[in-house]
Amino acid sequence: MFYEEWGSEKANVTDAWDNKGDIVIGNDVWVGYEAVIMAGVHIGDGAIIGTRAVVTKDVPPYTIVGGVPAREIRKRFDEATISKLLKLQWWDWPVDKIQEVIPYIMDGDIGAL
Repeated sequence: MFYEEWGSEKANVTDAWDNKGDIVIGNDVWVGYEAVIMAGVHIGDGAIIGTRAVVTKDVPPYTIVGGVPAREIRKRFDEATISKLLKLQWWDWPVDKIQEVIPYIMDGDIGAL
């Protein structure tokens, strides 16, 4: 086996690369097809990761990123709206309350929430 070529035991195979920590993905995040998120990266609530993006750095909340390496394309909302959404934390609401406000969520009517 190639473990022998590396001079490593199977039990220690994870020592073969740098582990920069856990990947943390926030709430209400969309990750595109075949996107790669590197170790230690934190994806903020409401972020969008483009298809086949390679994310090497933290992504702020409600930010759209894409490319290789991934770079900010734009914010999904203005700073005031992002602040409101982060305070609302609608993803923690009971299911029945979310079902009530689905039309507002789908329309992007933050004021109605």
